[in-house]
Amino acid sequence: MTQRGRLYGCPVEFALDALGGKWKTVILARIKERPLRYSELRRMIPSLSDKMLTQRLSDLVEIGFVALETSPDGKGRYAVTERGRDLAAALQALYDWGNVHGRAEGVRFRTDIEAAA
Repeated sequence: MTQRGRLYGCPVEFALDALGGKWKTVILARIKERPLRYSELRRMIPSLSDKMLTQRLSDLVEIGFVALETSPDGKGRYAVTERGRDLAAALQALYDWGNVHGRAEGVRFRTDIEAAA
């Protein structure tokens, strides 16, 4: 996680430190479409453990990319903040790159299976 006042070699180093690892970007990619409850995220990312999902959501809230809001039914939902929305173009570029190059490598994506169901 980023530390205030830390010296970074360049802005890319800071950005990668803030996003740290694959799970934060995966969570942001899911939440960027609409606010989601913890249980919805859990179903959407089944390979992510409860402990790791809780930790990464906490990190994203602390960094200011995500906020925990109360929905009209009184339940908590995680929503992308303005700061998090600023990452939309970068996340889309990563998605597009992974889609093209992953398919070229013959990998499958869970989203393809969900769309076919």
